[in-house]
Amino acid sequence: MAEVSFAGVTKRFGDSVAVDGLTLDIGDGELLVLLGSSGCGKTTALRLVAGLEEVSEGTISIGGRVVNEIDPKDRDVAMVFQSYALYPHLSVARNIEFPLRQRGMAKEERTAKVKEAAVTLGLDALLDRKPSQLSGGQRQRVALARAIVRDPQVFLMDEPLSNLDAALRVQTRADIVALQSRLSTTTLYVTHDQVEAMTMGDRIAVMSQGVLQQVAAPEDLYARPANTFVAGFLGSPGMNLLPGRIGRGVDDGFTVEVSGGSVPLPPALRTAAAGLVVLGLRPESLRIDPLGPLRAGVTIVELLGAETHVICTTPDGSRLIVRQPPQAAKPAPGDQVGIAIDPDPAALHLFDAASTQRLGP
Repeated sequence: MAEVSFAGVTKRFGDSVAVDGLTLDIGDGELLVLLGSSGCGKTTALRLVAGLEEVSEGTISIGGRVVNEIDPKDRDVAMVFQSYALYPHLSVARNIEFPLRQRGMAKEERTAKVKEAAVTLGLDALLDRKPSQLSGGQRQRVALARAIVRDPQVFLMDEPLSNLDAALRVQTRADIVALQSRLSTTTLYVTHDQVEAMTMGDRIAVMSQGVLQQVAAPEDLYARPANTFVAGFLGSPGMNLLPGRIGRGVDDGFTVEVSGGSVPLPPALRTAAAGLVVLGLRPESLRIDPLGPLRAGVTIVELLGAETHVICTTPDGSRLIVRQPPQAAKPAPGDQVGIAIDPDPAALHLFDAASTQRLGP
């Protein structure tokens, strides 16, 4: 079994705290994505598991064994870097077999393992080439092959697709998911790309300023963000967040009063909040409709082929994005429009203005 556990892990660099009290369990065979913006602590957390950084407080366990004092070479992990980190003077085959040579493995066994890894990643026709003769995607596959040939307990992947173009990223992330599923190797995958995280992870752990914000399956994270940071970070584009105040509606109901309108609250949220709140609305839950409860001015209309983003501004300057199908009528910049909200109660997300934490179900 190769579970990875962080128990109250903190990492300090002088007066700076890179990882702050991280407690997180990654199951055996799970692909968990550490997601966050640059400087949030996700790569530091990965390096702590690898042993490339020392833990300031707390413990890290791999397969039930505390590894804080264990050398990196003895932790049985394999790391794939953003920069590929291939040896330019060695062939593809020699790059892949390098960690096996370091172990002193017999030549026949090394050759068999290199061939198996190369076939798995479609590199068997490239084994005699040097890295300079490969494309970016091929180099990344060599780096992956060098990791899997070791048959480690844990894969650690630090933004391995960042240097690839958009089309190649889509293909390569699908290849990584298929490979990880087949090998069933516990994997920690670091990225700042929320689309990458949503499409790859069994679960996603969102981090900000060294602190774990929420960990959940992608669909749960998207449907029930724990706070405004997760709500705004996850989604392309992210959730609209409008400052508001709870008000009294008709028939003893409650509303959220925001700049540009008033939104009735469903029963499940009527007792969850009072005073100042933040109303969250996903762009796909909105549509342009003259009878909608919200009013805003159109700033930009982005035509993206499969969909259109109508970027609006409310009277107080808050941004409001409406995602439309391509066939929908498109307003022009400067138009004043009404905005309707999906009647499904799950379309409304409510957060406490002070704590930023989710309110209600």
